[in-house]
Amino acid sequence: MLDRPAEQTWKSPPAPIAQILEAPLPPTVSISPDHQWLIELERSSLRPIAELAEPELGLAGVRINPKLNTPARYHPAFSLRVKPLLGGVPELISLPPHAGIGYLHWSPDSRKLAFTLLQATGLELWVMDLVDRSPQRLTEATLNATYGTPYRWMSEQTLLCKMIPDSRMSPIAPPIPLGPIIQENLGRKSANRTYTNLLQNAHDEALFEHYFTSTLEQVTLDGRQTRLVNACLIEEAHPSPDGRFILLKTLHRPFSYQLPARRFPRCIQVLDQAGMPLQTIADLPLADQISTKFDAVRPGRRHIGWRSDRPATLYWVESLDDGDPTRDVPFRDAVFDLEAPFTDAPRQLWQSEYRFRRLLWGREDVALAWEREHDHRQLRLWQINPSQPDRPPQLLCARSFEDQYSDPGMPLLTIGIHHRSVLQFTPDGNGFYFAGRGASPAGVYPFLDRRELHTGSAQRLWQCQPPYFESILTLLDDDAQTLITYRQSQTEPPNYFVYHGRDSQPVPLTAYPDPAPELAGIYKEVVQYQRADGVQLSAKLYLPANYEVDRDGALPTIFWVYPAEFKDKALAGQMTTAENTFSRPRGASALFLLTQGYAILDDPSLPIVGEGDAEPNDTYLEQLISSVEAAIDYLVHRGVSDRNRLGIGGHSYGGFTTANLLAHTNLFQAGIARSGAYNRSLTPFGFQGEQRNFWEATETYTQMSPFTHAAKVDAPLLLIHGANDSNPGTYPIQTERLYEALKGLGATVRWVSLPLEDHGYRSREGVGHVLWEMVEWCDRYVKKNEE
Repeated sequence: MLDRPAEQTWKSPPAPIAQILEAPLPPTVSISPDHQWLIELERSSLRPIAELAEPELGLAGVRINPKLNTPARYHPAFSLRVKPLLGGVPELISLPPHAGIGYLHWSPDSRKLAFTLLQATGLELWVMDLVDRSPQRLTEATLNATYGTPYRWMSEQTLLCKMIPDSRMSPIAPPIPLGPIIQENLGRKSANRTYTNLLQNAHDEALFEHYFTSTLEQVTLDGRQTRLVNACLIEEAHPSPDGRFILLKTLHRPFSYQLPARRFPRCIQVLDQAGMPLQTIADLPLADQISTKFDAVRPGRRHIGWRSDRPATLYWVESLDDGDPTRDVPFRDAVFDLEAPFTDAPRQLWQSEYRFRRLLWGREDVALAWEREHDHRQLRLWQINPSQPDRPPQLLCARSFEDQYSDPGMPLLTIGIHHRSVLQFTPDGNGFYFAGRGASPAGVYPFLDRRELHTGSAQRLWQCQPPYFESILTLLDDDAQTLITYRQSQTEPPNYFVYHGRDSQPVPLTAYPDPAPELAGIYKEVVQYQRADGVQLSAKLYLPANYEVDRDGALPTIFWVYPAEFKDKALAGQMTTAENTFSRPRGASALFLLTQGYAILDDPSLPIVGEGDAEPNDTYLEQLISSVEAAIDYLVHRGVSDRNRLGIGGHSYGGFTTANLLAHTNLFQAGIARSGAYNRSLTPFGFQGEQRNFWEATETYTQMSPFTHAAKVDAPLLLIHGANDSNPGTYPIQTERLYEALKGLGATVRWVSLPLEDHGYRSREGVGHVLWEMVEWCDRYVKKNEE
């Protein structure tokens, strides 16, 4: 057959897949901070390819729509409904036709809802009173959402908005080059992972400044606008909880052609409410010397923000090791705060031995801080006393972050006196609440705990029970008696419920139906088996509706894979998959193959373990193959599958894994590799969980690259890639080069390049075609032995 590029028409997958793709998604729900209102947003699951064809620019690692001044592929909702949380019927809000709804923010007092409407030329700002539900427009289509949040509430009556400058002219046309583009490095180490859509020349720099420049305006509820900050590269503008100050973050030159905008020089200032500068908190240089180690951070002050438990107090984190995790220091980071008027010396609140991860504020004497050390997978949670920084912190939890069984969950939050999220305390003030997934050897059952401040001990107040998977969303009272949950089972679609008492029967708040009743009756089970080296493994096994093994025999089976790195064999074998979830495929999910008579083994455990000083990836192939062999043995022994009708597939790192399994085994009759990276020399400064660079681990990079072993690929391989893939490391050239290698070596291979699609596929045409390709490929090469 003659091999030549050919532009084909879009194909549609067989029934009932095409019908399921057209089904509406359940609404996205938001509950007001005061727990009085529930809103529902409806948006389409897939978009017409014409919308992906809108103009785009890739600048400094960010893709934007230059016509609309939004992120590229911005996907707003098409309808908005509002109802009282505990009663009533959702009311459809009347808005201009065809206007996309997005960027929703509740006012500080929860009485109003602000949102944007997408019009033909950009974003307008609207606001709605929740009682009378009459939305009104506050601005023309002048919001600038190209980078960061376009607006925030400043008070109940005013909003802080990033606006397109009045002086903005048409973008500058590309000039005739005056000379070559030259970059040089004079002996400094400046290693970086692979980024996409970077600046490439002076014209890109001009475009970056053109589209990312904003003015900062104060907008009142009657639409009056007051200029606070003249045109500059505004990244974010955060009002203080009391609305008297603004934390302004801006970018400035020199820019970089090798780093994204988040690593550009940045200035952080405090302004008064009229926009006058009061204090410069940090002026950070270009961050071009951050190590590629996972615990490396930008030197200087970072995580700069407002304390949510105080009216106007800044806090930030500062590295004590210059951001370098390889330095031997007693403490990695320190947390500081600084109270208005920001003229005193900063106060140190806490020092972390590991790298700072996050901090949640509660009240003057209670905050929670997390620290983490990646190489040994350590995570610790501390209770600190901000009012007495010299008081030793209390250790609440120390564990491996790979250990899901000992995960205490996350604290529940409420809205404090300054209208910001703070820890939710018990009525006596001596405890707070944690909610978690509840992974255990018996399964995954979310829980609610009360944790004592003084002892750190936990009391289980509530836990999900079979046959449900039900998670706590929020508490409506400090006694933790009135709960809002999100509940589902294998046969009941997800919905929101309220408990009026923890021991009472839940009352439904929503009643969203099954979006794909065509799949009712499919069977799902979390299965367990063991690898040859003793590591416990698990997977989600899906079987078609009405299938019976004794009657129907073995099925053609598709493995859909994605490996993970671990440092501990026992922890790698933990049961962390919830069995009682409602399963309906979306997008280009392999689960759609259930409708065509296939069994699916979804996300089988593929742990790549390196205990002690061993690096996981040094034995990647051996462990990968052993894990897959164990899964096949289990399925064949159970009678669900036979060894002559097995397919393997995956997306991104799963696509990379698929290609490796075809190169190093004869276990599968065909493979589907989507949007993967196949030559690790093209990601020389790390990938996935690998921190070493190519020159430190040349043999590992080479052995792990399926491109190196393309001559050993015997099974047919379907390669699919979005032509506009912007994911770091998975450039479309990765698939192009693997296809050229396989073709040159005489392999059976097909390469599908999806115009306009990114790393994840978003268009109705693109997703439908991908599913058509997958069904056709599997029918041709996996079902081929079916009589």
